[in-house]
Amino acid sequence: MATRVQLLSRTAAASLLGLALLANTACSRQDAAESESRRVTLVTVSAAAEARRAPDIATLSTGVLTLAPDANGAIRRNAEQMTRVVAAIRAAGIAAKDVQTSGVSLNPDYQYLANRPPRIKGYYASNTVNVTVRDIGRLGGILDALVATGANQINGPTFDIEDKDAVLDEARGKALDKARARAEGYAKRLGLRVRRVISVDETGGRNAPGPVYARAVMMEQAAAGNASAPIAPGENVLGLSLDVVYELGK
Repeated sequence: MATRVQLLSRTAAASLLGLALLANTACSRQDAAESESRRVTLVTVSAAAEARRAPDIATLSTGVLTLAPDANGAIRRNAEQMTRVVAAIRAAGIAAKDVQTSGVSLNPDYQYLANRPPRIKGYYASNTVNVTVRDIGRLGGILDALVATGANQINGPTFDIEDKDAVLDEARGKALDKARARAEGYAKRLGLRVRRVISVDETGGRNAPGPVYARAVMMEQAAAGNASAPIAPGENVLGLSLDVVYELGK
């Protein structure tokens, strides 16, 4: 009787052990499946995009360079001409905040002769201002008025977009679309899917300025009494690059 009870006990124990092994195997398989489902692949893609807009502001540098036999005369003559130039700028409707002095200088004009030390034969005085024009359509007329009132130095214009945020947002959206499409391509080839964005890193925001009309041509046309100097603002380009990290998985 004792022997039979021992056999039953051993059989029960073996059965329990078998059930425990089966349970452990099932758990191991479930853990493996869950681990596989949690396994992720990270992919980093780069994308660049641009957006174009017609510029709405222009900046230029203008001023007066005068020559006189003495320093006081050069400064005085320069101040008289520059006063007329600034008055023309204000008369053109340019706000005071858009006019800023960029340089005032006084330099000797040397005469060089063979075997003799250089001597000062006069003085150059210069005064220049930076001007922001917010109505590009009037830029040609403004340039004409500057030359007509005594400006003999003009550099520019350089064209720009005052509010860049909307343009950059457009470029940003295009870059994100490109990045997502590339991530989807990687995922498809790997038999995975795009789960989520891990990070976005933005660089750039570059600005390619519009064309600059040659200073000499503008002054020559204005001095000849031609119609307003032709201005071609073209388009400005704003662009940026994105590095986007995506999580891929089953």
